Amino acid sequence: MPLFNLYKLYLSPDKVFIRKLKNILGFVPGNAILYKMAFRHRSVAKILKNGSRSSNERLEFLGDAILGSVIAELLFKSYPYKEEGFLTEMRSKIVNRANLNQLARKMGFDQLIVFDQKAVNIQTKHHSMLGDAFEALIGAIYLDKGYNFTKDFLLKRIVKPYVDIHTLELTETNFKSKLIEWCQRHGKDITFDMIDNEVGESTKLFTIQAVIEGESYGIGRDYNKKNAEKLAAEKTCEALSI
Repeated sequence: MPLFNLYKLYLSPDKVFIRKLKNILGFVPGNAILYKMAFRHRSVAKILKNGSRSSNERLEFLGDAILGSVIAELLFKSYPYKEEGFLTEMRSKIVNRANLNQLARKMGFDQLIVFDQKAVNIQTKHHSMLGDAFEALIGAIYLDKGYNFTKDFLLKRIVKPYVDIHTLELTETNFKSKLIEWCQRHGKDITFDMIDNEVGESTKLFTIQAVIEGESYGIGRDYNKKNAEKLAAEKTCEALSI
């Protein structure tokens, strides 16, 4: 083992944190600051001088893109004759928030997340915090180790031991249909409304919110309107424990 890694594991100020990460991830992190940021929930974030927050939200955004890219390539090669709709649905099954929450819990991420227990209720912790940290961690690994290392990590340490693609193929996870059916059973009106993007964002990006009985729930963002609606429905299902 390189001397620098030995220093980080046994002598650095972050040695306890780095040892925990090594046990979970199977490698010694390079930039500990990135990994600490990945597990920092917005409830404990500080506003920096440049106006940004020191939370894991930006890393989550990056990790979501990297994870989606790796899974898309895997599915593209695994199903050479399937259409785009099938591949999109399969990717959603693998990277949906509920699945990421389970993966994060199995890997022990709940012991690393830093958050304000008074500001965050238990439902939020179980329905989004773990999955958010999982994606943020992928973003941190990418910035620390590069794309090829991250891809190899995801395929060997996450997909192979934890994801059964062929079982997922037979699993129904159409969150939009599930949410609409739930609303119909309970006599509630639901709409998927497009809302304005933030200043400077691409006009091609769709931001959709699920609105039930006039109350806004999950928000989905994608360059495909249907995918944005699916993401909004998924987050709403999580929020309502459907």
